[in-house]
Amino acid sequence: MDFFRSQETLTSIEWILRAITAFFFLLMVAKVMGQRAISKLRLLDFVIVLVLGNIIAHPLSDEQLGMKGSMITTIVLVVLYTLGLLISLKSTRVEKFLDPSPFPLIKNGEIIYKGLNKARISIEQLLAELRKEKIEDVKKVALALWESDGKISIFLDPKHEALTPEICRMKTEPFDLPRTIIKEGKIDLTVLREINKEEGWLINVLQNHHQTEVKNVLFATIDRNNDIKVFFYR
Repeated sequence: MDFFRSQETLTSIEWILRAITAFFFLLMVAKVMGQRAISKLRLLDFVIVLVLGNIIAHPLSDEQLGMKGSMITTIVLVVLYTLGLLISLKSTRVEKFLDPSPFPLIKNGEIIYKGLNKARISIEQLLAELRKEKIEDVKKVALALWESDGKISIFLDPKHEALTPEICRMKTEPFDLPRTIIKEGKIDLTVLREINKEEGWLINVLQNHHQTEVKNVLFATIDRNNDIKVFFYR
C-alpha cells in the first residue's frame, strides 16, 4: 500500500495502482451521487463535479501527494452534496436557491430581452436552440423557458403543432419496442426463448424472406407480430 501514501518517487506499477484505485473510487462515488448528478449539471451538481475533479486529479500526477487526504475530502463533499439534496427537498428556500424556477425567453412569439440577459445568452444562441428543434420562426413559439440546468424548454403555439393520431381521432396500436434478435452475426438466444421461438425458425425466416444467413446480418429486430427487420453489413 506504499503507492497510497506520499512518496519521493513512484514506480510504474505504483502509478498504475493509483490510477486503478482512483478509477474504482470515483465509480463508487458516482454510484452514491446517483444519475441526476451525471445527467444534469445544475448549480450544486456543477460545483461538486468541478471540485471532485480537481481533488482526485492531483494525486494522480504528483507522487508527493498521498491519496488518503483526497479520498477523505471526497467522501466529506459527497456527504455534504447528499445533505444538500435532502435539505432542498424539505426547504422551499433552499430548493429555489439550488434549483431556481424557470423564466421565459420567448412568450407568445415575442423574444423577452430581459430573459436573455438573465440567462446570459445571445439572440443567435437562442435561434440556434430553436433550429435544433426544427423551428425556423420565433413567431411559432408559444413559450420558451430557460431551465435551471441551462436547457431551453420550447412549446409551440397549438396551431403550429404537428397533427397526431389523437387529434385526428385515429385508432392506433399500442406502443411496441422491437427487440434485438441478431447483433453482428450472432443470435440472441435469450430473446428467442422469451418469444417461444427456436433458432431453426429464425434461420428459415432469414433464408426464405431475406435470402441471407445469420453471419451476414449486422443487426436485426423483431416486434410482437414476429415481424423481423434486417440490416446488412455495408
